[in-house]
Amino acid sequence: MVEGSMTQGAGQGPETERTATLRDFRVPAYVHETGPYAHSTPPDDAGGLGDAPEGYTPTQRDLPVIHRGDTLQVPVDPAPAAPAPQSADGPGPLYVVGDVHGYLDELVAALQERSLIDAAGQWCAGTARLWFLGDFTDRGPDGIGVIDLVMRLSAEAAAAGGYCKALMGNHELLLLGAKRFGDTPVNSGAGTATFQAAWLLNGGQKSDMDRLQDHHLQWMARLDALTEVEDHLLVHSDTTAYLDYGSSIEEVNDTVREALTRNDADEVWDLFRKFTRRFSFRDEGGPDAVRSLLDTYGGTRIVHGHSPIPYLLGEVGSEDGEDGSGPVVAGPHVYADGLAIAMDGGVTMAGKLLVQQLPLDI
Repeated sequence: MVEGSMTQGAGQGPETERTATLRDFRVPAYVHETGPYAHSTPPDDAGGLGDAPEGYTPTQRDLPVIHRGDTLQVPVDPAPAAPAPQSADGPGPLYVVGDVHGYLDELVAALQERSLIDAAGQWCAGTARLWFLGDFTDRGPDGIGVIDLVMRLSAEAAAAGGYCKALMGNHELLLLGAKRFGDTPVNSGAGTATFQAAWLLNGGQKSDMDRLQDHHLQWMARLDALTEVEDHLLVHSDTTAYLDYGSSIEEVNDTVREALTRNDADEVWDLFRKFTRRFSFRDEGGPDAVRSLLDTYGGTRIVHGHSPIPYLLGEVGSEDGEDGSGPVVAGPHVYADGLAIAMDGGVTMAGKLLVQQLPLDI
């Protein structure tokens, strides 16, 4: 993508439409004090929910600035663009993609830069392996186009001897909930909440909902929550909440899929709420939080999306980029004693959509 070319404003609807739709939705009181989009500190599940309401759900603007001293910064130079190498004796190179959030053009450009797709948008990387870390929709202009591309590349990569796979992000859970349950009240622990209201607050796009079809829903509902590839534990969210759903990768993935199959609004809301938590791997207890996941599920390093790197680095004060310039994201952010790799480059705030080959050369 061309850095600094997009802004958050493209992903927000008119205030009048939002207000009318959210008339039955009550956010926590400490957010109400300055409006539903105020900066507030979300619960950090590394230390529990603290004084925050049990049903707290972050909105698109409440990510706090984390000062640079709070994370360990390990510089990572982005690898130069080159054709994905092929191997006749084994699997091809491994790549991961951070949060896309509907920015289809930026995704296409980033995949082309890595020579994973050609000028026509077709898979051209042979036996290469590509993992998306979730959050395909919301905030950006074409979430359904992103899902369609990932689904098509999955088939094309498999036919070429490689693969393109995806993990479930909290925004997949949010979109599924909004479609299935709409304005049905859920037990949020913080007053009346609905998936429809939460989806709109978190950048839901009417055009995505209008184009959402059964095969999109079925695809999202079957996504894995986490996986381990070549000593990398891949997850969407920087949270330890995965431990609530099983003691093995297979158990977690089965538990999440079964919860979605039961189609209970409260159960799905609880799943969404837990996978929306963030920042478990930063600060003093961060390395231990990472180790709790690695010791349980395997791997020597965790790779996640969800929390934008500009916030982890304290480079911006809001998701709107109010200072008029986009955050500078050169590549993934390595922190928590080198055990965690953050992959959300902040494309929703004019950052960078990251596509990175693993392992990192650091």
